[in-house]
Amino acid sequence: PMQALPAMDGGFAPRDAEDGSWASSFASRVADLRSEGVTYEDSASFLRALTKSGILRFTDIRDRPDRFFLAHRLLARHAPEHGPGFWIRFTVQYNLFAGTVVALGGPEHLKQLDAIQDAGQLGCFGLTERLAGVNSGLVVNTTARWDPATETFIINSPTEGSAKNWISQGLCAEKAVCVANLTVGNQRCGPHAFLIDLRDARDGRLAAGITVGDMGRKTTGNDLDNAWIEFEHVRVPKSALLNRYGDVVDGRYVPASNNVRVMDMIGQRLFTGRVAVAQAALTFTRGLFAATRAYSDGKRCAMRGDAGQFLSDVPQLNSLYATAGTQLDAMDAFVAGCEAELATCLVRGAIPPTDLTRAIAVAKIRAVETSIASCHALRQEVGSYALMAGTGFENTDFLQCCKFAEGDSRILSQKLARDAFGEFVKNKGKAPRRWSKAEVGACRRVAKTVADATRAGMGKAAAWDSAWVDVYALADAVCDRVVLERTGGRGGERARL
Repeated sequence: PMQALPAMDGGFAPRDAEDGSWASSFASRVADLRSEGVTYEDSASFLRALTKSGILRFTDIRDRPDRFFLAHRLLARHAPEHGPGFWIRFTVQYNLFAGTVVALGGPEHLKQLDAIQDAGQLGCFGLTERLAGVNSGLVVNTTARWDPATETFIINSPTEGSAKNWISQGLCAEKAVCVANLTVGNQRCGPHAFLIDLRDARDGRLAAGITVGDMGRKTTGNDLDNAWIEFEHVRVPKSALLNRYGDVVDGRYVPASNNVRVMDMIGQRLFTGRVAVAQAALTFTRGLFAATRAYSDGKRCAMRGDAGQFLSDVPQLNSLYATAGTQLDAMDAFVAGCEAELATCLVRGAIPPTDLTRAIAVAKIRAVETSIASCHALRQEVGSYALMAGTGFENTDFLQCCKFAEGDSRILSQKLARDAFGEFVKNKGKAPRRWSKAEVGACRRVAKTVADATRAGMGKAAAWDSAWVDVYALADAVCDRVVLERTGGRGGERARL
């Protein structure tokens, strides 16, 4: 019988022989991944073939989330050599584009999604805008107006700042999930998602009213196309609206439930993405450390007249290998726990509870920051080796991508701090159960700074911003507690290398 593979990156071991066989098959399909001299279309063609093979179905984010996350980790193993380009292209295709259709679409949209996969077509996710990027939160200024005369939606970028920005795969994709503020009659219905054609699949021409452009050359990941997209009164059919949670019926907007906001459901994709990003950062870091360790173990280094020692014997580097390994193990365990709980929610079609969404935010922040700190520390200890192409150090901007992907880490920290401070105020300045002294102290400092600023005439937002140092200290303290509670003490401390 087929034997299960050894434990995967991230502490994940395939649960049975079937998963081991699947992992081997997926790994073999991406083994020929390349980045040097690869054009946008070359990279897109590689993903088209992978998509069309069906080895990972678009619906596996719901039906087999274990495979969905494992595929992301397997691809992240290539990131030290090839950078972030294809990994981002993959997660846009399977998580942001297809995952949003799975979460928000009706039965006909799921049939359409199967057809898109069988044809090997690509999709992108149009959310961020020129004046609403990763530091803005989920702000949307693109509009979608219902036209009852033609029973179509008219999607428009009303200002230059509302053009979609930094849309990965936006130059090569035939399809897009476009997020726009919906208006039906005089009713403003908030942000909704539309499955639209960017291009004619037959000749690749852009749909009428759509203009795209290249964001330009980047420090890394130049095999990935990043685009800006403008809509000029683009008409799309009624069927384009992903209508699981809201639809236009007889000319009126009808929500499927008064308890579910469509924008909240769009945000669900950010939870799966944050887990995938956290695991990718950790996988990248392990790969860089493994390659560097292989080099330093064989690099002779004369110390104190002893020519028989190796670079790995240098005490500070030897200590770094051990310390970073312990921290990565702890973060792997923490993120794996978040993945397991989220997978249960995905299979059941349930909205993740608040404590899990908070833990996922912490996982993304801490996994990325631990990875950045570890890789930076490693760079300082291996001399000119870190300057050489082909070592993986040239692709450490992969971690920069991880920092702002699926919710910028600063924005996530702001939310953690706001939620904690709100609970502190609601509790009339008393420490909620299980809080640390660091959290209470940070809240008290924030409260004093905000009160002083308010008395000085500052508005609410400016007063909060004036406390930014302690706001982020509060977020760090929340992260410490959440990790500590979920790991029983393993990995509760921030990376200090």
